[in-house]
Amino acid sequence: MLFRRRRERAGQRARTAAVSGFVALDRRLPLAEAGRALLRKAFPDHWSYLLGELALYSFVVLILTGSYLALFFDPGMTQSVYHGPYAPLRGLPMSQAYLSTLDLSFQVRGGLLIRQMHHWAALVFVAAAAVHMLRVFFTGAFRRPREANWLVGMTLFLLALFEGFCGYSLPDDLLSGTGLRTANTIVQSIPVVGTYASSFVWRGPFPGHVILPRLYIVHVLFVPGLLIALITAHLVLVVYLKHTHWAERGRTNRNAVGLPMFPQFVTKSTGLFLMLFGLLAAGGALAQVNPVWNYGPYRADQVATDAQPDWYVGFLEGALRVMPPWETVLWGHTWMWNVLIPAVILPGVLFTALYLYPFLEKWITVDSAEHHLSDRPRNRPTRTALGVAGIVFYAVLLAAGGNDVVAYTFRVSVNTLTWIFRAAVVLGPVVAFMLAKRACLALQDHDRKTLAEGEESGEVEQSVEGGLSEGHRPLSARRGYRLMVRDIPLPLPAAEDPASRRQRLRTALSGWYYRDRVELPVTPEQRREIEARTAAPVEPGE
Repeated sequence: MLFRRRRERAGQRARTAAVSGFVALDRRLPLAEAGRALLRKAFPDHWSYLLGELALYSFVVLILTGSYLALFFDPGMTQSVYHGPYAPLRGLPMSQAYLSTLDLSFQVRGGLLIRQMHHWAALVFVAAAAVHMLRVFFTGAFRRPREANWLVGMTLFLLALFEGFCGYSLPDDLLSGTGLRTANTIVQSIPVVGTYASSFVWRGPFPGHVILPRLYIVHVLFVPGLLIALITAHLVLVVYLKHTHWAERGRTNRNAVGLPMFPQFVTKSTGLFLMLFGLLAAGGALAQVNPVWNYGPYRADQVATDAQPDWYVGFLEGALRVMPPWETVLWGHTWMWNVLIPAVILPGVLFTALYLYPFLEKWITVDSAEHHLSDRPRNRPTRTALGVAGIVFYAVLLAAGGNDVVAYTFRVSVNTLTWIFRAAVVLGPVVAFMLAKRACLALQDHDRKTLAEGEESGEVEQSVEGGLSEGHRPLSARRGYRLMVRDIPLPLPAAEDPASRRQRLRTALSGWYYRDRVELPVTPEQRREIEARTAAPVEPGE
């Protein structure tokens, strides 16, 4: 009895000391206050906002599976002879990188499953990041105060492309070696510094003996470290700046409405991670991807037929294939325009435009207010049409990257197909832009008719004269709010003379962006309510 009381008193003293320690720590570091604020953080409840979560959780799977693969992979380029269990390759000379990849696939327990999960997770990671960026673009979620987060997101996407290419190149099979040969040619096409850069990266003529160990360090250390740092910064900015939301009753441009982080959002997000992990595990077990044993070891004098990279860099392959064979010799130096333009200048211009787009749109609209309501893509027809044109441009280049496979499958001349792709890469985005813009205006007109006449009831009415008409019922308050609450800038008024070229250019671009619209049938009172809902948050001191 005495010993029990002593133990109880000792336990009570320990609990009191622990509580006192936490209280003292909380007084110095306001952990409880920060924790309560984080748990009360409102997260969006629309499915489209989970695309970023898919990218995040795919990255987690990549880290887990990549850590396992790193225990067995050897990036060495020294040659040895294969004597493993895969009979078709026995007796062939190959690098340590390719040999360890075969051992991972056939001899390490669970190696093939983890390797294929890693590859599928990489594809999902880049795809989810790309679709997430498209969602941000089409809904205008890049506007103030989220311009910095757009820049961070674009940098993350570029690093994801580079990380995928590095990992794709590590097995040193015939397919990945062909990709490295293409990369070497692209580097050498850069005027003046290209040959020096190639010699520095490969440390001599291609293929050299250091490129795979260097890519391995970049793939498992440098780029993942940058990705983790930028993802952390991205999430901190998301928490600090709040999320955007769709126009609904109770949601304005001055608040952030959603599910609390705990327990609703945590439960939903955990379920999403478990489902994604299960799907990637099923894909790794059942769906074969990147069977390097079918390609054989890389040899510089061989190139595999129907060789295409993973989809996220396939547009570069397509751009190289459709570019005419233009070269210029100046002062004894050859300028390879057929490589420089599609593989260096084109991506440089494309991603520079994407980086600068938020600031360009802000300059055109002369709009420095904060925006927390998501745009419906139909209400910004020019921006939406530009995005659709970019998607079509990318899709044409991606298809052109497999022109030899398409030609063989459909028995079409490769030359004929190349000219078709050359025409499509120029005309396709233009046609897509016009069709997308007209579709957005048509959808705006449909919204106008819906507001004026109501929703279709599915019933047909017949008048006493025998005429037939569609039956309608009044709109619900929720849908009417969604249709009416929109914020479309007006075109800038014509610049007064004398106007600078910069002013005239801004006026012309503003008219091109916002001239075409369909006005909604709203009363003056409703218009005042809409302006109140879309008004920007009040800045401190205003």
